[in-house]
Amino acid sequence: MTVLPRPDEPVEVTLPPRSAVLAARTDVLVVGGGPAGLGAAVAAAEAGADVVLVERHGFLGGNATAALVMPLMSFHNERKQAVIGDETRLLPTDHGEGDPVVAGVLWRLLDRLQRMGGAVTPGPETGYTVPFDPEQFKLAAQQMLEEAGVRVLHHAFASGQAPIDDGRRVVFETKSGPLVIDAKVVVDATGDGDVAAAAGASYDVGREEDGLVQPMTLQFRMVDFLQSHFARYVRAHPDQWRGVHGLWELIREATEAGELDLAREDVLFFATPHEREVSVNSTRVNGLGIDVWDLTRAEMTSRRQMDQIVRFLRTRVPGFEESYAAQSGVIGVRETRRIRGDYELTGHDVMAARKFDDAIAQCSYPIDIHNPKGSGTLLRRVPTGESYDIPLRSLLPRGVDDLLVAGRCISGTHVAHSSYRIMPVAMATGQAAGVCAALAVREGRTPRDVPADLVQRELRKQGAALRDGLGE
Repeated sequence: MTVLPRPDEPVEVTLPPRSAVLAARTDVLVVGGGPAGLGAAVAAAEAGADVVLVERHGFLGGNATAALVMPLMSFHNERKQAVIGDETRLLPTDHGEGDPVVAGVLWRLLDRLQRMGGAVTPGPETGYTVPFDPEQFKLAAQQMLEEAGVRVLHHAFASGQAPIDDGRRVVFETKSGPLVIDAKVVVDATGDGDVAAAAGASYDVGREEDGLVQPMTLQFRMVDFLQSHFARYVRAHPDQWRGVHGLWELIREATEAGELDLAREDVLFFATPHEREVSVNSTRVNGLGIDVWDLTRAEMTSRRQMDQIVRFLRTRVPGFEESYAAQSGVIGVRETRRIRGDYELTGHDVMAARKFDDAIAQCSYPIDIHNPKGSGTLLRRVPTGESYDIPLRSLLPRGVDDLLVAGRCISGTHVAHSSYRIMPVAMATGQAAGVCAALAVREGRTPRDVPADLVQRELRKQGAALRDGLGE
């Protein structure tokens, strides 16, 4: 199978004008049903707004469910130096003991998932990550939106927008033809900043020196894995074990035999809520996740890499002999547009654990940059016991009114983005964007004119985690 090549000399074709059906009018329109969109929609509805959420897939969850990005990475600070404990652990993080710095909608989702048997409580044995079941995640997210009274439209892809007299109009492509939804305030939770870019917001892509972005990854689930057999191997070969970033000798042997040609340096897998299953995160493809040619190449290249990894696990790693790949996701995209906001978070802000008066979320996850050019991953931790603030200004696109961004497309540098891009923090910024959007509608203001302390007070009311003294 060959990827359709990018045209060398693109020929522009003029399309005829068209009409669209007005599908709804609402106070707050949330575009994207991933963690950021879920946080935004629930929060806006709880703050009293009429809310519509539109999602391009036929289910909710975004990267958590479509791309199988499992587990949720740690949203805890580190009260003490991280130490690797039991060598039979399956979770590849050495995140130390700590306190949660994200709560609110995220914590309610996790509580629901745990009651359903679809998630494991974060703690020392999980490295403070949250192993979850993606199918249960879909259902839990749907239940939360239903209970909040949010109206949902699936199978609709945002393709454009325009300002109207009182808010914004977003265009969606659907099997039923083009639809438009009018809203007083829009929250862009697409991950890629699609709506904000269409509204004329300025943005950056990639690192400053060359524009390259973090690579994409295809994740997949291996089932019928025998943990006890693997644990015996680990105990017998401690020199090969570093979390599960290890298996170094087996990887070296397979590589020298021509069985493995990995684009990254390790074979990385995570526990799930199911004893005989692991989630594998080991493929790596460079390219731009907002380019259809790169996305197509990434899907095909990563599945060839996946085939190598599955065979390696089955033939060389004890415990995987009878296992098989039960499911793969769509290609997982780490980094695309970063919308330029009223404040741009920096790597210095992250490493200095900087605090802001208009803080609406916190993050303690390290700087985590997968090499845009090949193997290698850069990790730099936030100071022990600390977290940094994310200001409301980073959710407000410069020069654009009646629109907020949430999730990994908020305003920050390439370095800072590598920390705040994780899904728990995306949900926290989504909750803040939803609250600000609802308050803007209620107060008859633009989101930029909503005082930060009003947003902070509503976030506190909704159970969000903020620093002491904010919103009290």
